[in-house]
Amino acid sequence: MPHRLTLIALGATIAACSLPGDSNASTPSAANAGPITGTPVADAPFSMTQIADFEEPWAVTFLPDSPFALVTEKAGRLLLWEQGGEVRDVTGIPAVSYAGQGGLGDVVLHPDFANNRLVYLSWAEEGEGGKGAAVGRGRLSDDMSQLENFQIIWRASPFVSGNGHFGHRLAFGPDGMLYIATGDRQKFDPAQDMDGTLGKIVRLTDTGMTPSDNPYYGQGAVRAQIWAAGLRNPLGLAFDGEGRLWELEMGPAHGDELNLIERGANYGYPLVSNGDHYGGRDIPDHSPGDGFAAPVLWWNPAISPGAMMIYSGSAFPAWQGDAFIAALSGQALIRVDLDGASARQANRWDTGFRVRDVTQGADGAVWILEDGGRRGQGRLFRISPSGVGGN
Repeated sequence: MPHRLTLIALGATIAACSLPGDSNASTPSAANAGPITGTPVADAPFSMTQIADFEEPWAVTFLPDSPFALVTEKAGRLLLWEQGGEVRDVTGIPAVSYAGQGGLGDVVLHPDFANNRLVYLSWAEEGEGGKGAAVGRGRLSDDMSQLENFQIIWRASPFVSGNGHFGHRLAFGPDGMLYIATGDRQKFDPAQDMDGTLGKIVRLTDTGMTPSDNPYYGQGAVRAQIWAAGLRNPLGLAFDGEGRLWELEMGPAHGDELNLIERGANYGYPLVSNGDHYGGRDIPDHSPGDGFAAPVLWWNPAISPGAMMIYSGSAFPAWQGDAFIAALSGQALIRVDLDGASARQANRWDTGFRVRDVTQGADGAVWILEDGGRRGQGRLFRISPSGVGGN
């Protein structure tokens, strides 16, 4: 079926380097040369400097007011990385199911980390029925060598077969609640099944309890966790400065989405989508009056999003409040101008490699992680205003 080309890339399109089930691109693999370290990126007011290397990293988060960051590697390692210093293993983390898209996933800090030192992780694990996403938390020890008293606070329901679409991005809201993005596990229909958490946004307290103001509270233990439904493979989750929750979703064959998440809303997958099934079978487009929440932005051709953050730093004051998107098959960093509940793509800077994660450092710089993919290696880059680089 025909689709509108809603966004036009700024700069040349780079061929995709796809992974099974982790990209909706059909173009052949590209060389993984990457940009020249420490030089400006074409058509961008910044320099990108390679700072460190990891093995198939998935997420990075910086500790407040310190030179340290926590990095997850998909095979099951949590690392403490010091800018300009060493890399150390952090022990006390759970065993993961490392296969396909599964493994150790997101890492976020409790909003009161400065006082309680709590770190939250997501990962894929094996259990009754197959595999599923899990979330747990532990206290980062004073010497930062381990997560103490680590405990699981949530598991997806149900566990199913396969190694794809775990989602498991995490975000704390201004309400202090923990929001968890969960994928449909490549099973389609569970995204509309309100008795399971697959293909949903889940909302919990910081201890994993169900808040009484969730939209389906009192309708069963699993259903009560659900905040929003009808998602495919959500890989970005972030709150803007006004408290709005944005979700970034990898569509089927094209139709990647940026959604503004509302309490109790249904985003339609797999009943509607601005993409099609991989085999070419049509999925009806979003349309007015179909009963589903439509995306605020979508991409066709696909960008295969990997992560998203909303910028609030001082290094790029003109970009405060904007969303930055990591593109996998799109091999780019994308800036989206957010204006209230509306959004438009403002810039697309080609990187020459699959971008897995994007985050903000304590100094206001933007940091991106290369997706290791089949090579395993994944580089960490620092993005700073042109003429300001280094570590």
